[in-house]
Amino acid sequence: MSTATAGRERGTATRVVVAGYGPAAHRFIERLGELGFGGSITVLGEEPRPAYDRVALTSYLGGKTAEDLTYPVPEGVTVRLGDPVVAIDREARRVRTASGHAEPYDVLVLATGSRPFVPPVPGRDLPGCHVYRTIDDLDAIRERAGHVTSGVVVGGGLLGLEAADALRGLGLATHVVEVADRLMPRQVDEGGGAVLRRHIEALGLSVHTGVAVERIEAGPDGAVARVVLSGGQVIETGLVVFSAGVRPRDELAREAGLPVGERGGIVVDEGMRTADPAIYAIGECALAGGTVHGLVGPCLTMAEVAADRICGGIAAFTGADTSTKLKLLGVDVASFGDITGEGTLDVTYLDPVGGVYHRLFVSDDARTLLGGICVGDATAYQTLRPLVGRELPGSPTELLFGGTAGVAVDLPDDAQVCSCNNVTAGRIRAAIAGEGCTDIAAIKGCTRAGTACGSCVPMLKRLLEQSGVRQSKAMCEHFAYSRAELFDIVRVRGINSFSRLIAEYGTGRGCDICKPAVASILASLGNGHILDGEQAALQDTNDHFLANIQRNGTYSVVPRIPGGEITPEKLIVIGEVARDFGLYTKITGAQRIDLLGARVEQLPRIWKRLVDAGFESGHAYGKAVRTVKSCVGSTWCRYGVQDSVGMAIALELRYRGLRAPHKIKAAVSGCARECAEARGKDFGVIATERGWNLYVGGNGGFRPRHADLLASDLSDEELVRTIDRFLMYYIRTADRLQRTSDWLENLEGGLDRLREVIIEDSLGICAELDAQMERHVAGYVDEWRATLEDPEKLRRFVSFINAPDTPDPSISFEIERDQIKPVMIPLEAVR
Repeated sequence: MSTATAGRERGTATRVVVAGYGPAAHRFIERLGELGFGGSITVLGEEPRPAYDRVALTSYLGGKTAEDLTYPVPEGVTVRLGDPVVAIDREARRVRTASGHAEPYDVLVLATGSRPFVPPVPGRDLPGCHVYRTIDDLDAIRERAGHVTSGVVVGGGLLGLEAADALRGLGLATHVVEVADRLMPRQVDEGGGAVLRRHIEALGLSVHTGVAVERIEAGPDGAVARVVLSGGQVIETGLVVFSAGVRPRDELAREAGLPVGERGGIVVDEGMRTADPAIYAIGECALAGGTVHGLVGPCLTMAEVAADRICGGIAAFTGADTSTKLKLLGVDVASFGDITGEGTLDVTYLDPVGGVYHRLFVSDDARTLLGGICVGDATAYQTLRPLVGRELPGSPTELLFGGTAGVAVDLPDDAQVCSCNNVTAGRIRAAIAGEGCTDIAAIKGCTRAGTACGSCVPMLKRLLEQSGVRQSKAMCEHFAYSRAELFDIVRVRGINSFSRLIAEYGTGRGCDICKPAVASILASLGNGHILDGEQAALQDTNDHFLANIQRNGTYSVVPRIPGGEITPEKLIVIGEVARDFGLYTKITGAQRIDLLGARVEQLPRIWKRLVDAGFESGHAYGKAVRTVKSCVGSTWCRYGVQDSVGMAIALELRYRGLRAPHKIKAAVSGCARECAEARGKDFGVIATERGWNLYVGGNGGFRPRHADLLASDLSDEELVRTIDRFLMYYIRTADRLQRTSDWLENLEGGLDRLREVIIEDSLGICAELDAQMERHVAGYVDEWRATLEDPEKLRRFVSFINAPDTPDPSISFEIERDQIKPVMIPLEAVR
């Protein structure tokens, strides 16, 4: 593959029309802009939305929105959506769309993609049969999944396993049917396929290989009811997803008289030009070098080559890196280079207990790497793939048994690091040295490396380190340690005061950054009430008064209502307190009742009334676990499959008062309909018929993020234990004010690493995390009640020390919608 652009001269095209708007088309128009193309660009798309990230398509069912996946349309590009090209008039150089619109062109680029292949089996058109290609397809699958309990995926390749993962995430009992004798027959060999199958079956999926679908039968309602396999086996199911490969969409070219391949695909040369010099083809509809490419990397490269040629360049597409690394159903699978094994030596490593299979293909002298397969553990992929065709950094045996972590690898500049975007190690080094990139985000923005599948990100970090780029971990000028390092220092050394910590490990007297952070660490490790002794002076304003300060200097009082469940008697008490103290009341989106407008000297009296009625602090003021929201679940809802209210109450009571680097919100939904919006929380729980699915790392707020699925079908005990460890590991290792979403995104190895640590116990710390949580649960004390019982703590709840009974005269209210609202002091009055 070559994308050399030397010799580019200014192109002559002024009107470029693109038929189709997928990722390849998007990259093409992006690249035209980067090359300074000065003519007009018109894109005619079939779908009703602009191009979106198809690599991340499954994440749409995991909570991402269509907007999350959609690429921004480059400035100056005209886009007509939902109006596909249906005919080409080559002589007049004009295309016609389905609506009858005619668009003239100087250059036409066909980027029509491919269509899913549906085997010609009886019943394939029944309601309940779907393909897995577009956002609309996924919407239809999700809707159907809400009415059935099991699904069958036809096809055990890359996309088939993606679809199986999606069905499993929707709570369906999932079957995979593959006509070959193993899963992913194009990417792995027999040994790798066997290991992959064991992994997937261990997750509860049923795998059927070496059989085909003979027919699909309907039930009384006319929709899919069962699938009959070639061996006679019958699978009862209400949903079938075909993912048995794709076929290039070349009908436009055929009808226009352009050559196509025997098995489909528009024939193009190295410059992506068809037999008509004014027409190019890129992406999955193109037949380049006799091959139709279905991976995103080659398709994007084709787009870049075509853009370069149209601008007068000489770039050429001479082949493609078909390396693949994916996380399928939680299992690492990677293949790279030549894995045919023809005329090569190979070395194989199999760990049947750990479920790891590695195979390297090398030259006759065992010095040159030719290819490899990794299943179960693909950490070596990032180091080995760029070395295909080059001398190995160690013997194959050392690499298989010793790993690559300790191998000194200095990639040559022309080694490809990001195959999705064709970015070399030399380009990365240039971005670091010449363009000032000092972190992954800057490298992504500068080079596009790491913006597609993301498998090259660890290598980008390594190149940063090799270039001498170091990130400071210091919390502030007073501590040269990160929050995680300070947490361990406090924990291991048994330090219980800020003054001792700064005396032994810091400098100066501290600041507004390190004091609250250390206060949070001390509280997390159970060092008594947060207003005890020296700790009181470390707290910020909210923690200092155990209430949130509002814009007019008053405070909010938020009693805990676990799971949102409350008795009429308690509701009456809240109403009476609000009435008697003249407070503004509001039911929040987190199933709590806010009482706003309390003056500082009123706080203890309000707490007293609430505590006497059985309420306790809801910790709305703290960087702590706030709420666990829930729907009514199986108790009341006809769709609920588990007791979401009971689980939410249990979780909220278990984690109440738990201090953390940032506030923590959670939710429990009683079924996949997700009425509690659990995937928008730091940890979210969604009921399945077999238990609970646990999602982590979500949040709303300024930068919303949907949570990632950490574990599936957990029992009650497994769920609580996994959340215990997740919270404690986060509290132990996150930076100051870092939400779980940012923490997870920055965690080396991401979600996989988190699973290794808190589920597989790779660091051997799970027992310690468990014990830490048990100490917290056993030692919980309500902060409001403890304050009421301590006269010394109560002394701080006054507006004026020398006149403790005098309210702040600057606080006043007016009435709006029958409740108080603060009257703000005009700025002119305080200047």
